[in-house]
Amino acid sequence: MSATESSHSGSALAADAASSGRLRRTVFPAGNRMRLLPLVGATYFMVAGGPYGLEDIIGMAGYGRALLLLAILPLLWSLPTALMVGELASSIPAEGGFYVWVHRAMGPFWGFQEAWLSLAASVFDMAIYPTLFVLYLGRLAPSWVAGWRGTLWEVAVVAGCALWNLSGARTVGRSSVTLFCVLLAPFAVLIAAGFWTWLHAVHGMGVGLGAGALLQPVSAPDLAGAVSVTLWNYMGWDNASTVAQEVQNPQQNYPRAMLGATALVAATYILPLLAVGLAGLAPAEFSTGAWTDAARTLAGPLLALSVVAGGMVNGVGMFNPLMMSYSRLPFAMARDGQAPGVLLRHNRRGVPWVSVVACAAIWGLALRFSFERLISIDLVLYGASLLLEFAALVLLRLREPHLERPFRVPGGTGGAIALGVAPAGLIAFAMWAARDERILGLNALLFAALIGLAGAVLYALMAAAKREKRKAA
Repeated sequence: MSATESSHSGSALAADAASSGRLRRTVFPAGNRMRLLPLVGATYFMVAGGPYGLEDIIGMAGYGRALLLLAILPLLWSLPTALMVGELASSIPAEGGFYVWVHRAMGPFWGFQEAWLSLAASVFDMAIYPTLFVLYLGRLAPSWVAGWRGTLWEVAVVAGCALWNLSGARTVGRSSVTLFCVLLAPFAVLIAAGFWTWLHAVHGMGVGLGAGALLQPVSAPDLAGAVSVTLWNYMGWDNASTVAQEVQNPQQNYPRAMLGATALVAATYILPLLAVGLAGLAPAEFSTGAWTDAARTLAGPLLALSVVAGGMVNGVGMFNPLMMSYSRLPFAMARDGQAPGVLLRHNRRGVPWVSVVACAAIWGLALRFSFERLISIDLVLYGASLLLEFAALVLLRLREPHLERPFRVPGGTGGAIALGVAPAGLIAFAMWAARDERILGLNALLFAALIGLAGAVLYALMAAAKREKRKAA
């Protein structure tokens, strides 16, 4: 790098820092920023939201393989992503998170694609959580969700979370900690009941129970499907980065939150599965909603009712912080001139309320789409955006070696490159596993590719419109 280039790079960094500081002081009040524990809680719900969603892994792979997947994949998928987010979020704690990283490392075109892929994936992902809320509410009161009433409840979840978000990141983070405790309380009882049943079996008081139950086979194993569902249940670590300027001391709190949430997610996935497996419940009986039946079998109807209520908490608990995360992307894009300026409007708590309302409206319109189980599409779109983030990690190491990095992935540039190898391999596997799936008559991978291509076309149209506007001026 020449002296002129070095000077220009230093000036750009100083300008970025000054602009970021002004934005943080003027838009995001200091009293409304998340501390470490709320950030951990919000991150947990952006990724997991409790053991709900693991049932299909058990039904596809059996207990033994499911436990191996849940124990190994965090090391290959979650930990590398958490480390990457820890470095980039602490070194560039900007509102918009991963969009800003890619934009800074690779330019405006790729920054736009990063945001586009993430927002497109959100359309397929966010409709799941109001649907889960209604599914579990229907187990409590079927008449309440019959016909059009179910749709009204879904809309109510979207609208309620939008209002919740308008109170600010600090409120969303604190409520995530509360919902975490409420959600997992029934599973703490379920885990205790499962281990108690196993201990009785070990002492000869049960029949067909014990550690051998973990080896029960399933009649139609689907290991590829189980891997895809496990990846889906472990994705979303980068979502917390988009609210970086609404976090207190982000340079220190992001790495801590990533590592803490990784441990929490792994524990709250593995322990319930291990407990019901040791208790001898047949893996073939597990599908979506089967935790309720497991609770009833091991501890009775009251615990089953609590697990059902927890399913409703899961739907709201995941939707709420994810709305906070995704709504910051249009705001950050508008700041860079890549989206309409109206999206910059914010309330006195620093919440970009126009962006929140716009995202809520889009997800509300998508509620009736039958996208709930399109995990493959979600994985492919999310995976493409994740690969851009790993590329940004490496490019920023090369182009901005003197960037202050309070947390650094060890191993130099080689370590940064190696960090993305396992996630890239798993994304390739997910694409291979989805090769025969079809959506709207199209191959699932072709469908995902068309969505990605639409982002490039939209960027080109916007760039052409800007050029015409400059000519007219």
